[in-house]
Amino acid sequence: MSQDAAPAAAQTPDANADKPRRHHVVIIGSGFGGLAAARRLNRADVEITMIARTSHHLFQPLLYQVATGLISQGQIAPQVRVVLAKQQNVQVILGDVDTIDLTSRTVTSRTMGRITEVTYDSLIVAAGAGQSYFGNDHFAEFAPGLKTIDDALELRGRILGAFEQAELSDDPEERERLLTFVVIGAGPTGVEMAGQIVELADKTLAGAFRNIDPTESRVILLDAASAVLPPFGPKLGARAEKRLRSLGVDVQLGAMVVDMDYHGLMVKDADGSVRRIEAQCKVWSAGVAASPLGRQLAEQSGVELDRAGRVKVQPDLSIPGHAEVFVVGDMMAIDGVPGLAPAANQSARYAADTVLARIKGNYSKRPPFEYWDKGSMATVARFAAVAKIPVPGTDKHIEFAGFFAWVGWLFLHLLYLVGFRNRFTTFIDWTFAFTSRARNQMAVTEQQVFARNVIEKLSEVRDDEDDELGAA
Repeated sequence: MSQDAAPAAAQTPDANADKPRRHHVVIIGSGFGGLAAARRLNRADVEITMIARTSHHLFQPLLYQVATGLISQGQIAPQVRVVLAKQQNVQVILGDVDTIDLTSRTVTSRTMGRITEVTYDSLIVAAGAGQSYFGNDHFAEFAPGLKTIDDALELRGRILGAFEQAELSDDPEERERLLTFVVIGAGPTGVEMAGQIVELADKTLAGAFRNIDPTESRVILLDAASAVLPPFGPKLGARAEKRLRSLGVDVQLGAMVVDMDYHGLMVKDADGSVRRIEAQCKVWSAGVAASPLGRQLAEQSGVELDRAGRVKVQPDLSIPGHAEVFVVGDMMAIDGVPGLAPAANQSARYAADTVLARIKGNYSKRPPFEYWDKGSMATVARFAAVAKIPVPGTDKHIEFAGFFAWVGWLFLHLLYLVGFRNRFTTFIDWTFAFTSRARNQMAVTEQQVFARNVIEKLSEVRDDEDDELGAA
């Protein structure tokens, strides 16, 4: 009887055999662009696979507040799977993309030793950007950037650890070095970080130590450019610089970092002279570089890259010869489109709409991508920010600074956070932080301390090796 049953089972028709295969969209990245593209395709008759390096969606603009203890990492990094849990047409794969093969239309990723290969009909590359050290990658050991949760937590450990080490030191010169904080890069992240370190020292930590006075800390903001916040224009840049100086930030412009070690850094001024700044805690916010996946696309398709490694896409955000491949967000290079969250969201939604238009045969009706500039904002310190808002239909901008710009900045950043609970808890934390000196997220884990000690030991070994070589 069992021998007769086997052939009968083999002839049973597949219930899904007659169903047409759904268009498969692969999205690389879970940042602003990746999440916006997936959500745009929520109700579409497509199958989506999102490949993400991390299990969370990161709201990068508020990383500096995690680093300085204002908010927790959970408030700006919700789980991608949870965010997309109710969207039935999407699958999330955790992995780091190794290769994109444009010929076979496959994406290969790797995680925890497991290699995964997926085939796509349409590909949306939203892998974002990382920190750029302009060819001096060894600087990363001494001056972390601020692009990931790990960066923010590491910097929190370094900042608070510097105060703890100074408390234990009896050497005035060592204390001065430990209480000197250098932020490299006077863009929005650098300005925000410098302002928050000052407020942390002057308000939250004031009176918390017995052997040192945190208010005597020195915060230096360096930049090779001649102005603070160059994209905001000279007027707002000058306002931001004035506010920083009033807080006690030592703003040094026309100063290029040429070398760095654990104990300090070498700076070349505009007149060509070189000097040293002794400082243990350093923060790098001077540049960004697009994901290296851009180079893979360039090698296979001939598409051009700009100096930051961004892909010079066509007007519909695709790459030459591969209309099914779109590059969005920080990875794309289009004149007049900045590397900001609104640009990532808009470009991702446009790419998703274009995929659907092609499926439906309506592509010829699609206009080229056009960025809607909603303006730029940067906070300087408590109750102080700058804003540059374009006037619709003109090439003019409304520029303002101060309290109202700061309130606008708070509102917009709350709006962009994912999830009502994250918005609510962030609002509560901000309310307590800005009406008092309290910061609720000041914990430093043993893992962070261990990492900092390892770096210090490595630096001491290198110093000893350099001394031995010099003696030889």
